[in-house]
Amino acid sequence: MRTNNWHGRTVLVTGAEGFIGSTLVDLLVERGARVRVLVHYKPYAERGHLARYLGPDSPVETLAGDVRDAGRVMDAVAGCDTVFHLAALIGIPYSYASPEAYVQTNVAGTENVAAACRRHGVRRMVHTSTSEVYGTALTAPISEDHPLQPQSPYSASKIGADMLALSYAHSFDLPVTVVRPFNTYGPRQSARAVIPTILAQLHSGAAEIRLGSTTPTRDFTYVTDTAEGFLALAECDRAVGHAVNLGTGREISVGDLAESLIRASGRDAKVVVDPDRLRPAGSEVERLLSDNSRAREWAGWRPEVSLEEGLARTSDWVRENLRLFAADRYQV
Repeated sequence: MRTNNWHGRTVLVTGAEGFIGSTLVDLLVERGARVRVLVHYKPYAERGHLARYLGPDSPVETLAGDVRDAGRVMDAVAGCDTVFHLAALIGIPYSYASPEAYVQTNVAGTENVAAACRRHGVRRMVHTSTSEVYGTALTAPISEDHPLQPQSPYSASKIGADMLALSYAHSFDLPVTVVRPFNTYGPRQSARAVIPTILAQLHSGAAEIRLGSTTPTRDFTYVTDTAEGFLALAECDRAVGHAVNLGTGREISVGDLAESLIRASGRDAKVVVDPDRLRPAGSEVERLLSDNSRAREWAGWRPEVSLEEGLARTSDWVRENLRLFAADRYQV
């Protein structure tokens, strides 16, 4: 479902420099929104995925800041119709090393955004969750009523952030929707994720593709489909006060995914398990498969890019941007 009624609206995107955030910014600009982005302050000339929007005639207003800074968030939200909150500390392996940082950014940062949205009376806040909050599927496909299982400090922080956002809906009538993307992939994704890390190794000429566990299954959604889901749910009144999954309803094991990527890349390699890439016992999420009924029925959303097409597009992008990847190093 393509939503086209964003012309003239003032929209804030936190975490806009990121993989999904920058794709969402592209869609909003294409549809005529007045886009404001809150990006993490850097004292060096890093422009990232928003580089083309940083010129003097840019259609995007850029604010440097940090979601942990309540005052800066309050200023960023002022005057906005819609707030897409994507800013988060991501990456499961690093959460084992620095769990407090995840709580401060993901939970406290979300409270700052929700409080600012309440203060300024925004029409809609869309908060970004993750399928990791479900842990290993107890029943499949996974609906939004599935128990939440904090199998890593990262997932625990996202569960806390989700509950905090929904508490503002119940306590203060904040019009907030929690969007739960399943594993999003595509151009611009960093090598901390499984698809680009496999492709970076393949396009660097590796004879062996080093991975963690190859048996877990995942439900992969192409990035433009995920971003379209954000836009659709921002317009869906029925989704206010609820969590909504964005996934394809198709699962594939990491091992089979690697074989698909080998074919998509046109390379020849074998898969080996790297012990350094294995998660701690009890923390590996073995199965994620979405039930996307709410998104389909409530918002009219459906994924349009097949896994095969999406993997081919992503392979081409990684090959053309190989300089961005350190294929010989495990990035957490």
